Amino acid sequence: MNLTLTAFGTWNGGRFMNFGTPLNEAHFAALIHRAYEKGIRTFMTADVYGAGAADEALGKALAGFPRASYCLVGMIGHDFYSGLRDGQKGFPRFTDPRLRSASGYAEYVQMAAEKSLERCKTDRFDCVLLHNPDSIGYSSDAVWKAMHRIQEQGMTEYLGVAPGPANGFTLDLILCFERFKDLLDWAMIILNPLEPWPGSMALPAAVKCGVDLITRVVDYGGIFHDDVKPGHTFGTKDHRTFRAQGWVEQGAAKLEAVRDIAEKHGITMLQLACLWNLSQEPVKSVVPTLIQEVGDSAKPIEAKLDELASLPEITLTSDEVAQIREVGENKGCMALKGGNPEHTGEPLPDRWSLTPDLQAVASRWHIDPAADLTYAHAPATARAVA
Repeated sequence: MNLTLTAFGTWNGGRFMNFGTPLNEAHFAALIHRAYEKGIRTFMTADVYGAGAADEALGKALAGFPRASYCLVGMIGHDFYSGLRDGQKGFPRFTDPRLRSASGYAEYVQMAAEKSLERCKTDRFDCVLLHNPDSIGYSSDAVWKAMHRIQEQGMTEYLGVAPGPANGFTLDLILCFERFKDLLDWAMIILNPLEPWPGSMALPAAVKCGVDLITRVVDYGGIFHDDVKPGHTFGTKDHRTFRAQGWVEQGAAKLEAVRDIAEKHGITMLQLACLWNLSQEPVKSVVPTLIQEVGDSAKPIEAKLDELASLPEITLTSDEVAQIREVGENKGCMALKGGNPEHTGEPLPDRWSLTPDLQAVASRWHIDPAADLTYAHAPATARAVA
């Protein structure tokens, strides 16, 4: 079964990620059941979430439903088996040279896929994504031979790549599309009406290379759920507190600038965001983050799920798509991860200098790294140390 128009990720509800009020085990399972019963039939999990606990929770919740009735997407890439967690940076990628050489990639990928399947209580994924790769993961033949091997063994029908966890990786993703297009069916990127940059720069390459896209953070940190307003209270460990100061106020103002389009079509703001994403040619599936915000008066997470499940068959006009894009324009608003002209020195797990291959990608796709991939709105002192 291929991915469906709407999808549910195990990062929802804050149980395995730090945002909002975390759901307890029973509430999380009930939310998965509700998603299925409301018609959402793609479920996504990553083996590193909770060091396998998210896999187990999803497998347990879906155990009563026919396996052929839903699409199961697994993500592997962080080695929490033999690697040590590095604080907020998380576990290392399995391609970290400190853990293994290229000759060990196939063994790791097979082991990780088998263990994830076991936790999910099934014998196959419908799609496996390479999760948050480093520069090796985007470009290494050995990595993608290892991914192809589990496909040949029947562990998955489709393959793909999921950049992250933060935004960026534009040139790396396009290079991956070009180099491994015969293997790649899907990619998951960050994209929403208030964050068209930098994700939209990879859309033409996805079309040309025949890669379908699933988009995450469709809700823009909860703004499109329409219950994150100026003065909003976030929990002490909520990862959204790391966003730039004023992002809620700016996002809320932009939301009001496009609200009339949603009202014209009789849809919610979340549905507007989903439909805007789906108006981009290669985007075939949306997976917004469902958050139970802090406080008794917060909008129930079930209501947010129901909005996603009832996404109507509406096509925005080209003028509406352009108007929303203009309101949401965010070029240069943050320091990007991945291949970046601002990075100097040794490569980091999520950021590295431009290689000749990446510079060639930029040239082929008419991307000017200095103008298109830099933190343009930062103070001069911040840019100097970025």
